[in-house]
Amino acid sequence: MKKDEKTVISPQQNPNTFLSDLKELFKAVVLIFNVLPVFAGFWLALYFTNSTFTASWDLFLLTMAGSTCVMAGALILNNWYDVDIDTIMERTKNRPTVTGNLSLKAVLTMGIIFSVVGLILLLFTTIEAALYAFIGWFIYVFLYTIWSKRKYTLNTVIGSVSGAVTPLIGWAALEPANHTVPIIMFLILFIWQIPHTFVIAIRKYDEYKAAGVAMLPVVHGLAITKRQTVIYIACLLPLPFYLASLGTTFMVIATLLNIGWLILGISGFFTKDDLNWANKMFLYSVNYLMIIFIIMIIATVPWFG
Repeated sequence: MKKDEKTVISPQQNPNTFLSDLKELFKAVVLIFNVLPVFAGFWLALYFTNSTFTASWDLFLLTMAGSTCVMAGALILNNWYDVDIDTIMERTKNRPTVTGNLSLKAVLTMGIIFSVVGLILLLFTTIEAALYAFIGWFIYVFLYTIWSKRKYTLNTVIGSVSGAVTPLIGWAALEPANHTVPIIMFLILFIWQIPHTFVIAIRKYDEYKAAGVAMLPVVHGLAITKRQTVIYIACLLPLPFYLASLGTTFMVIATLLNIGWLILGISGFFTKDDLNWANKMFLYSVNYLMIIFIIMIIATVPWFG
């Protein structure tokens, strides 16, 4: 398929189909999971700097709109560049770049516009917030998507850096992020993404292999992938204790979540059904992240901790 082969949208195209195409293009679920830590970072910065939301609502809107646009731009550019492997993989075959419902030229233009607009909006907050967003965007688009994804198993670690800067963006919109809380939030996100991505690669092993994507289980096998998954989860164990300022309840819940995930990870060494294990690990990791960041937010409510 050539880059200018298709029109952006035909007059006959069903509006529901167009909305579905946009959802696929923006990777809606991934986008939401990236926006939540931005909100958490901003919210916790308000709490630890004794600021009020009413006095910072303009910064909040700029931060959320800007970071969402930057991340959306990066995800769109990922779709634009990966159209060849998306055509092969079952889970990505409905993306509009594959179906041709959106032209690659239009997708490229959208990705650039969203990225630029997002960075401009963040510059109206602080330069530091815009810098973190640009670092995340650059790593995801160039170092992950274009450079490492198809060549090196290290692509998972590289991509995890881009996803981990999100709470730093939210915090830095209010206050410099040289504080224990945003740094630990960064580390939680960075470490979490690696085993989360490993189990996705196990679940979609055949697709990644067919597409020639250098995922760890495809290149080095399941045994080493399981070992590294457990090691990375174990690295999460001490992190809640650096967030004692969020209260005992948070530390207990976060620690129990870490232990539960570690036990589930270790169980992978004793199962013959790797796919079933990977499915359970995937569901646990998705809920883990959501619970951790929601509890971080409500931990600032006086009755919680």
